[in-house]
This record gives sequence, C-alpha cells and structure tokens, in this order.
Amino acid sequence: MNQSHPKVSDLSIELSSSMLAAIKQMDTVKTKLLIVLKKSKYHSMLSIGDIQRALIKGKPIQTNIADILRPRHKVNVAHEHDSFDEIKNLIIEKKVEFMPVINDAGDIIKIHFGDEITGLSKGTTSQKIDCPVVIMAGGKGTRLKPLTNVIPKALVPVGEKPIIEKIIDRFSKVGVKDVYLTVNYKYELIEQYFNSLEPGPYNVNYIIEDDFFGTAGSLFYLKDKINETFFVSNCDILIDQDYTEIFEYHKTNKNELTIVGGLKHYPIPYGTLRTAENGLLTEIQEKPELTFMVNTGMYVLEPHLLQEIPEKKFFHITELIEKVRSQNRKVGVFPVSEKSWVDIGQWNDYIRGLDNLAE
Repeated sequence: MNQSHPKVSDLSIELSSSMLAAIKQMDTVKTKLLIVLKKSKYHSMLSIGDIQRALIKGKPIQTNIADILRPRHKVNVAHEHDSFDEIKNLIIEKKVEFMPVINDAGDIIKIHFGDEITGLSKGTTSQKIDCPVVIMAGGKGTRLKPLTNVIPKALVPVGEKPIIEKIIDRFSKVGVKDVYLTVNYKYELIEQYFNSLEPGPYNVNYIIEDDFFGTAGSLFYLKDKINETFFVSNCDILIDQDYTEIFEYHKTNKNELTIVGGLKHYPIPYGTLRTAENGLLTEIQEKPELTFMVNTGMYVLEPHLLQEIPEKKFFHITELIEKVRSQNRKVGVFPVSEKSWVDIGQWNDYIRGLDNLAE
C-alpha cells in the first residue's frame, strides 16, 4: 500500500490547460487522474483515458482539456454529506485511483485514495485477459555492449529482476498464462534463468530461431501454435498501462493490428522564427516543444496475420504493418504518455529509465 500520496495542488489542473500540460503533470506526479479546477473551485475530473480517447480521435496534443471532459454526470466524486461507507463503496465499485470530497461551495475538503480503501497497490485491475503473449528476445543487444557480451539483452537487470521477467509479471497480473519467447543469442542463459525460478502462474514456451529474422520473422514459427488475438512485445521495453484497456481498444475497434504508441517530447532550446515573402518576420516562438507519437515496440495482432509472415526470412514488423495499412485494413494506435513506457535498448535510455517504472 502506498504510504505517501500527492498533495491536492499536485493533483489539480486548471480548466484552461492543454492535454499536453495534463499529460506532463500526470507523468510528474505519477498519476493517471487529475482534478480539474475552474477559478480554484472543483469543476470535473480528467483521466488518462479521456486523453487517450481524444488522441485516438485525432485531436491535437495542444487541445484544451475543456474540450475533452466527460459529461459531469459520468464523473465520480464524493460530497461532504456522503458517509465514509458510501465513499468507500463508490471507490471500490468504480475502481478509481482517488476520489475528492467536495463541499457545496466547490472546495476540495479531502481526498480518499483507492489503495488505502482497498489495500491494493495503485494500478491493480480486477479485469483479466487470457491471451498469448510473444516476447521477441532473440536479438544480440549490440547497443548495450559490453553488458550483452556476457548476458542476452532479455536478462539485463531492472531493479531486482531482469527486464524480461518484469515484462512477463506485468502480463501475468492481468491473467496471461501462455508466454512465448522467441530466442537466439545466448538463449541457454534465458532458459537456465527461468528454470531456476519457482513455478509461476504462467507457462514459458521457447521458440528457438536458427538465424536472425528481424523484429517479426520468427513469428512464422507460431502460425500453428496461436489461434487467438495475442500481444507481441520487444524484450527491452516496459509499459505502465492497464493491458486490458489496450486489448479492449483493439477488439472494440476491430483492428487487425494495434500499435502501442508512446508520446515523446523534444524541447527546442532556441527561439524559432517564421518568415513570409522577402524574409519578413511573422512570428517568434520562444523555445517551443515538439511532440511526436512513436512506436514503443508493443503490439496486439489477430492470429491470421501469422500466415502473412514469410517462411524463415528476415522480416521486420514494420513491413507487416505497412502491408496491412496499404491494403486499407485496420491498424490502430493506442497512445501512452512519455513516462508510461521505458525503452532500455541503449545505454542512455537504460540509465534514465531504471527508476522510471520501479515496482
């Protein structure tokens, strides 16, 4: 149970703020829910889900949060006249991270946190999915040398566990039981590691490549083993997101393939200039920030796509994505915030990311 919670001021954002400002604040405070204020009084609640739905609909990241809020009758808050038992039951029923208590004047007089009420850690979900997961763990990890001269990238430690075990643990929490590891480089060490563990609530199956087939070529070996919707993940990323929501988005939208997209912010440390004809200055923008959505390396695929992987050929998953998209078949993107994912594939990212998703 979390013993230290953010202050009301850290969990609050003004109605005039942008989605980008809200995402950054969520990342800073390590929350997925904010209280929206209007002139310092309670106005509504904003969740990461509200922002994700807006991004999925194509709204720009600079959109004002006022334009994406849910109707107020769909927002869950407590009032000072509610009993503690009523508030507790509402938190449990709605599975909220926290719930503010509002008085008649619109002041926030208290916040109840879900982990204090339920005794469960933040982010715990009661929803379960039992679908296969494929983790691509066959690469040499050349960008992490010299460490990967000794161990494969999948066994690089993040805290007290190797990253591949952390990835599997996150899937296991939402009910996943069947895990397929596509392995090649120093795969014996990966197998030895899992054999040394006490049996867990999941099964690890090894798909041994006899060559290096890129980021998707080894999926060929699974075409007769997987016949339901499944996840694919690189072995060097951690995603802090309820995987049931990604799965539900994929199924609801009837996508053939869904990419988990991560926001990345790049500040420009200079004033940028816009000019018109004859070089006349039209605008100076001081130290702007560019925001992109990038491929995190996690996907959801329909099983028939396995039939489209060429046999024992070098094949990147981006080639599969482009093939599906070019044929006007459905490829979706599920967005997550910048600090909701960590890529440890190279030294700078590994060092920066060690504490970002600490369990």
